[in-house]
Amino acid sequence: MGYYIPIIGLGVAVFTLIFLVLRTRIHVIIAMLITAVIAGITGGLTIGNIVEVITKGFGSTLGNIGIVIGLGIMMGRILEVSGATEQIAYSLIKWLGKKREEWALAITGYIISIPIFVNSAFVILYPLVKALAKKGKRNILTLGVALAGGLVVTHHIVPPTPGPLGVAGIFGVGIGTMMLTGMILAVPCVIGIIFYAKWLETKYPEYLSADTEENLQQVHQHYMEEKANKPLPSLFLSLLPIIIPIALIFINVINGLLLRTDSLIGKESHFYFQIFDFLGSPIIALAISVLLAVYTLMPNASKHEVIEHLEAGLQMVGIILLMTGAGGALGAVLNESETGPILAQYIASLPITPVLIPFIIATLVRLIQGSGTVAMITAASISAPIISPIPDINMLAAAQAAMMGSLFFGCFNDSLFWMVNRMMGIKDAKQQMIVWSIPTTIAWGIGLCGVLLLDLVM
Repeated sequence: MGYYIPIIGLGVAVFTLIFLVLRTRIHVIIAMLITAVIAGITGGLTIGNIVEVITKGFGSTLGNIGIVIGLGIMMGRILEVSGATEQIAYSLIKWLGKKREEWALAITGYIISIPIFVNSAFVILYPLVKALAKKGKRNILTLGVALAGGLVVTHHIVPPTPGPLGVAGIFGVGIGTMMLTGMILAVPCVIGIIFYAKWLETKYPEYLSADTEENLQQVHQHYMEEKANKPLPSLFLSLLPIIIPIALIFINVINGLLLRTDSLIGKESHFYFQIFDFLGSPIIALAISVLLAVYTLMPNASKHEVIEHLEAGLQMVGIILLMTGAGGALGAVLNESETGPILAQYIASLPITPVLIPFIIATLVRLIQGSGTVAMITAASISAPIISPIPDINMLAAAQAAMMGSLFFGCFNDSLFWMVNRMMGIKDAKQQMIVWSIPTTIAWGIGLCGVLLLDLVM
């Protein structure tokens, strides 16, 4: 019976977490800490050890990613208020041409949601969707879902958005590797949503938003006037703060692979590798990005105005850091207790790949409580200490699995579900699920295939 106590305790802890989040007024952060205490007690830790492990787990997780989260949010805020977001969208639409607006909007979402929160980005760019629907006589559902699809996928699986950063910290995977892998795996997911969005044009051929034809005409006219009067940065400057950190991190990752080859082993002290090891670290790369954003996208803004924008972005950091730290604390307790090793032995004997464990947990949590960030952090916190002792486990694939699972069936308990549907004027519950729940599930399914392929080849 003693063998099963940690397993039963983990089940009770997870049930308690779900119950507290869904049925009480207790915040998810407190719920995670309560869950960690229950898992620690049933896993054989003393009360004193539990507090110590929670503190260390919280601190070590935030120590790896806390600064990166803050810098990423500051960069995103500057892109948001400077007009860089709109400039990227305008340019892509111009390049791809008429009747390819859904591709341009999806690509815009794919790029923009790397530094900017998905909800904010959708609010900023949705007027463009309405204007294009009027000007190009396009189905507003097709354009809106394409934009939201591009936004939601990279928001869920590409750092430096907070959820993926938290998962990287908990699984102990390099942020650069997570970023590049996520960007690759996101592409087929976004393409799948685009084709579904095009199908919506067939299913609802006459669909317009709740706005009347006259109101839509006014929206288009107002939008074009606002665009003409609003000074926007150039496309080059708009993309610079996004491309530079990605390039620096990419070079650092490639250098790490090169240093493993026979011809370059022991060359870590060479100036080239040292300088890019420094510049390509996520903290330095994103700090450079923030400086570029401030001085190239807002060259005429006063010091007070810039600081005000940066601090406005940082106001949302606190809750994200606490949630991520609480997830790290829960993971640390499971790692230090008897629960992790016992479950690792059991899972290793199962006829499935262990990377499915975080995927399944994230899927269930997402379906139950709605938040993708909470789903992936919870899945990472529970599964990382369980699967890490398994020989030859692919922690990168496991981390990606936790994030992909959090895409599942966005519905009534997901804030983005309501934002997308309400802004497009959709009120029927069945149609709301067709418009948003199904495309997120398509991305979830394609993402699972990508994770399994990643686990197979690495």
